[in-house]
Amino acid sequence: MDDPARDTSFAPTLLDLEQLARRALLRLPAPFAGLLDGVLLRVEEFADEETLDSMGIEDPFELTGLYSGRPIGEPAATGDPPPTIHLYRRPLLDEWCDTGVGLERLITHVVVHEIGHHFGLSDDDMHRLEEAG
Repeated sequence: MDDPARDTSFAPTLLDLEQLARRALLRLPAPFAGLLDGVLLRVEEFADEETLDSMGIEDPFELTGLYSGRPIGEPAATGDPPPTIHLYRRPLLDEWCDTGVGLERLITHVVVHEIGHHFGLSDDDMHRLEEAG
Protein backbone atom coordinates (compact mmCIF):
# COMPACT_ATOMS: atom_id res chain seq x y z
CA MET A 1 0.00 0.00 0.00
CA ASP A 2 1.56 3.29 -1.06
CA ASP A 3 -0.38 5.45 1.38
CA PRO A 4 -2.11 3.51 4.16
CA ALA A 5 -3.80 6.66 5.40
CA ARG A 6 -5.80 7.01 2.17
CA ASP A 7 -6.72 3.47 1.06
CA THR A 8 -10.17 2.67 2.41
CA SER A 9 -10.75 -0.57 0.46
CA PHE A 10 -9.44 -2.70 3.33
CA ALA A 11 -8.57 -2.18 6.97
CA PRO A 12 -4.94 -1.11 7.34
CA THR A 13 -2.60 -3.99 8.15
CA LEU A 14 0.08 -4.23 10.81
CA LEU A 15 2.63 -3.21 8.17
CA ASP A 16 0.51 -0.21 7.12
CA LEU A 17 0.39 1.05 10.70
CA GLU A 18 4.12 0.48 11.10
CA GLN A 19 4.76 2.59 7.98
CA LEU A 20 2.62 5.40 9.40
CA ALA A 21 4.43 5.20 12.73
CA ARG A 22 7.84 5.28 11.04
CA ARG A 23 6.76 8.35 9.06
CA ALA A 24 5.79 10.01 12.35
CA LEU A 25 9.23 9.20 13.75
CA LEU A 26 10.92 10.69 10.69
CA ARG A 27 9.09 13.99 11.25
CA LEU A 28 10.45 14.42 14.78
CA PRO A 29 12.79 17.37 15.27
CA ALA A 30 16.50 16.49 15.23
CA PRO A 31 17.20 16.79 18.96
CA PHE A 32 14.45 14.26 19.76
CA ALA A 33 14.98 11.91 16.84
CA GLY A 34 18.65 11.57 17.75
CA LEU A 35 17.70 10.26 21.19
CA LEU A 36 15.67 7.35 19.83
CA ASP A 37 18.59 5.16 18.78
CA GLY A 38 17.93 1.68 20.07
CA VAL A 39 14.19 2.20 20.62
CA LEU A 40 12.23 -0.55 18.91
CA LEU A 41 8.81 -0.19 17.27
CA ARG A 42 6.37 -3.09 17.45
CA VAL A 43 2.88 -3.18 15.98
CA GLU A 44 0.63 -5.97 17.23
CA GLU A 45 -3.08 -6.73 17.02
CA PHE A 46 -3.64 -6.32 20.79
CA ALA A 47 -1.62 -6.10 23.99
CA ASP A 48 -1.04 -9.51 25.53
CA GLU A 49 -2.95 -10.64 28.62
CA GLU A 50 0.05 -10.19 30.90
CA THR A 51 0.40 -6.53 29.87
CA LEU A 52 -3.31 -5.85 30.23
CA ASP A 53 -3.41 -7.55 33.64
CA SER A 54 -0.37 -5.62 34.89
CA MET A 55 -2.11 -2.36 33.95
CA GLY A 56 -5.49 -3.37 35.37
CA ILE A 57 -7.13 -3.20 31.93
CA GLU A 58 -9.92 -5.68 31.22
CA ASP A 59 -10.90 -4.57 27.72
CA PRO A 60 -8.02 -4.94 25.22
CA PHE A 61 -9.59 -2.21 23.06
CA GLU A 62 -8.72 0.35 25.77
CA LEU A 63 -4.96 0.25 25.08
CA THR A 64 -3.78 1.76 21.79
CA GLY A 65 -0.09 2.11 22.63
CA LEU A 66 2.52 1.48 25.29
CA TYR A 67 6.12 2.34 26.03
CA SER A 68 8.14 -0.36 27.74
CA GLY A 69 11.67 0.11 28.97
CA ARG A 70 13.61 2.57 31.04
CA PRO A 71 13.30 6.25 30.23
CA ILE A 72 16.38 8.16 29.10
CA GLY A 73 18.56 9.04 32.06
CA GLU A 74 17.61 6.04 34.20
CA PRO A 75 20.51 3.64 34.54
CA ALA A 76 20.09 0.41 32.64
CA ALA A 77 20.40 -2.91 34.41
CA THR A 78 21.89 -6.08 33.00
CA GLY A 79 19.23 -8.02 31.16
CA ASP A 80 16.90 -5.06 30.57
CA PRO A 81 14.91 -5.49 27.40
CA PRO A 82 15.39 -2.69 24.86
CA PRO A 83 13.07 0.31 25.09
CA THR A 84 10.08 -0.37 22.85
CA ILE A 85 7.11 1.55 21.53
CA HIS A 86 4.15 -0.83 21.14
CA LEU A 87 1.18 0.06 18.96
CA TYR A 88 -1.98 -2.02 19.00
CA ARG A 89 -3.73 -2.22 15.64
CA ARG A 90 -7.29 -3.21 16.52
CA PRO A 91 -7.75 -0.61 19.29
CA LEU A 92 -6.21 2.03 17.02
CA LEU A 93 -8.56 1.14 14.18
CA ASP A 94 -11.55 1.29 16.52
CA GLU A 95 -10.49 4.72 17.80
CA TRP A 96 -9.96 5.87 14.22
CA CYS A 97 -13.49 4.80 13.27
CA ASP A 98 -15.08 6.12 16.47
CA THR A 99 -13.44 9.55 16.50
CA GLY A 100 -13.13 10.41 12.82
CA VAL A 101 -9.57 11.62 13.45
CA GLY A 102 -7.34 10.88 10.45
CA LEU A 103 -5.41 7.64 10.83
CA GLU A 104 -2.01 9.24 10.26
CA ARG A 105 -2.80 11.95 12.81
CA LEU A 106 -3.99 9.36 15.34
CA ILE A 107 -0.89 7.18 14.88
CA THR A 108 1.34 10.25 15.18
CA HIS A 109 -0.42 11.28 18.40
CA VAL A 110 0.04 7.83 19.98
CA VAL A 111 3.67 7.53 18.83
CA VAL A 112 4.54 10.98 20.21
CA HIS A 113 2.78 10.12 23.48
CA GLU A 114 4.81 6.92 23.86
CA ILE A 115 8.02 8.76 22.98
CA GLY A 116 7.14 11.14 25.81
CA HIS A 117 7.42 8.19 28.19
CA HIS A 118 10.84 7.41 26.72
CA PHE A 119 11.86 10.94 27.76
CA GLY A 120 10.51 10.35 31.26
CA LEU A 121 7.23 12.27 30.99
CA SER A 122 4.17 10.98 32.81
CA ASP A 123 0.67 10.87 31.33
CA ASP A 124 -0.21 13.91 33.47
CA ASP A 125 2.85 15.78 32.15
CA MET A 126 1.80 15.10 28.57
CA HIS A 127 -1.82 16.12 29.17
CA ARG A 128 -0.62 19.43 30.60
CA LEU A 129 1.64 19.98 27.58
CA GLU A 130 -1.21 19.19 25.17
CA GLU A 131 -3.53 21.60 26.98
CA ALA A 132 -0.90 24.35 27.00
CA GLY A 133 -0.15 23.92 23.28
